[in-house]
Amino acid sequence: MKVLAIDPGNTQSAFVVFDGKNIIDKGKVNNDDLLSFSGKYDHVAIEMIASYGMGVGQTVFDTCLWVGRFIERFAVTKNIKYTLVYRKDVKMFICHSMRAKDANIRQAVIDIFPPTGGGKIPQIGTKGKPGPLYGVSADIWAALGVAITWFNKHNIGGGLICR
Repeated sequence: MKVLAIDPGNTQSAFVVFDGKNIIDKGKVNNDDLLSFSGKYDHVAIEMIASYGMGVGQTVFDTCLWVGRFIERFAVTKNIKYTLVYRKDVKMFICHSMRAKDANIRQAVIDIFPPTGGGKIPQIGTKGKPGPLYGVSADIWAALGVAITWFNKHNIGGGLICR
């Protein structure tokens, strides 16, 4: 089972194609390019925006529109099942705390993967000796958090072994 996990943005979105153990593909692309993805995946997990009572700007509303466009493209046009994954669920599953910040999530995700690469953080590794997270950066961490949370919540293939 492969999931396409998306961290949506108002113009660009980060994505990860993940099989529960390995990152198959990853990147950050223009939203229009993501709409035309034709990879092989069985499910789409999209991070959904939630209201916490604070005022938001136009970019948040634009991102909401893109979430809808992704659902339309993958679920309606391509007939691929989808799930909306909320940030609070990622925080609670990966860090067991609603107070978790991006840095906490990043470190917890790093701790899940085996230290097989080189360098200071062998899970990421180096160009010469890459680890399983080599090339993951910026918003791609958020997309990977969505993928990990989805796999474990649905216990697909036994799920990942998490701490």
